[in-house]
Amino acid sequence: MHILMISDVFFPRINGVSTSIENFRQALAAAGIRSTLIAPAYPGAAADDDPDILRIPSRYLPMDPEDRLMRRSAIRALLPELRRREFTLVHIHTPFAAHYAGLDLARELGLPCVATYHTFFEEYLFHYIPFLPQVWLRSAARRFSCRQCNALDAVIVPSTAMADTLRRYGVTRPLHVLPTGLPESRFAGGDGGYFRSRYEIAGERPLLLFVGRVAHEKNIGFLLGVIDRVRRTHPSALLLVTGEGPALAGLAATVQERGLNEHVRFLGYLDRHSELHDCYRAADLFVFASRTETQGLVLLEAMALGTPVVALAEMGTRDILGPQRGCRIAPDDEDGFAELVTGLLDEPARLQALGVEARRYAREWQADEMARRLAALYRGWARPETRLLDDLQVGATSAARAPSAGAR
Repeated sequence: MHILMISDVFFPRINGVSTSIENFRQALAAAGIRSTLIAPAYPGAAADDDPDILRIPSRYLPMDPEDRLMRRSAIRALLPELRRREFTLVHIHTPFAAHYAGLDLARELGLPCVATYHTFFEEYLFHYIPFLPQVWLRSAARRFSCRQCNALDAVIVPSTAMADTLRRYGVTRPLHVLPTGLPESRFAGGDGGYFRSRYEIAGERPLLLFVGRVAHEKNIGFLLGVIDRVRRTHPSALLLVTGEGPALAGLAATVQERGLNEHVRFLGYLDRHSELHDCYRAADLFVFASRTETQGLVLLEAMALGTPVVALAEMGTRDILGPQRGCRIAPDDEDGFAELVTGLLDEPARLQALGVEARRYAREWQADEMARRLAALYRGWARPETRLLDDLQVGATSAARAPSAGAR
């Protein structure tokens, strides 16, 4: 089985979509399912080691300079090569150029076409198009999402909340809830002591952490209000914000205005395979206040390294936070959120036990299981003749592995 994936974003652009694609591709490969990914080329980025990543020339987006717009003509030019690769289906990961190019490719190749709905646009667009009324933008986002989803054979969503939202929009195509899992590498490594030493953070200093895109929809301003309250009972408390994005300048100005310079640091991007692990290990608590996540994979990443989470349970994060294992659901107000944080900081033994519980819970979200479920969906969507071939291959493999009669 060979899957053609297409996305408007991928590494080196760091976000949840890039992470989800990488996690699934690695786990699918381990399960014997090959995937080829079409993604934008980024200026100055190193060449990919993976020959199954096809980079497309792209152009600058003035309203979102971190992202790139792929050239549709360059994608279509790949058709002769794509036909030779004999794909099973097309899997779209983003709703911009990739969505329409993916539908075109599926039609040209005669393949089923599915997509993962990663982003909750209803609570997203007005941050970037502030000159239009929010009511109009929300309505437009719902119609846009409904039209795109109903053009597909099926839709994957990372949480039950997102599935419910799409049904309310009027999506009639089959919806399948499938979260992104964590690879085994996310559970290992990290040196919190080294990280604190490098950034001159005292070992006993209470440390709160946010990891993610520094964007308006992440509600980081709320966390600034939280740290402003936490410092009243913990005068040395520090909030680290890692990542970059369009809200950075405004948040830095807020820190200055509220006199929080000694209590908030913006660290920019950290290498996700090394230094970010150190950062998670160094933190006492991971704090998160986004109301627009379709899953909230970063919560699981923190928990996988033993960092307890305090977060709002909104949209996709509810599936992760619901059992309150290794995490606590905070009230949706700065005073209540801060009170919960300070209560945990005041009880080190309780905080440590919560970290142990977080690691155990995160293991229930491992990538291998999620990839197995995705592979089953792929087989169900594949063309009948492809499914028959897969069944024959699986049967042959099982027969080869079974002990012979003489060996019993």
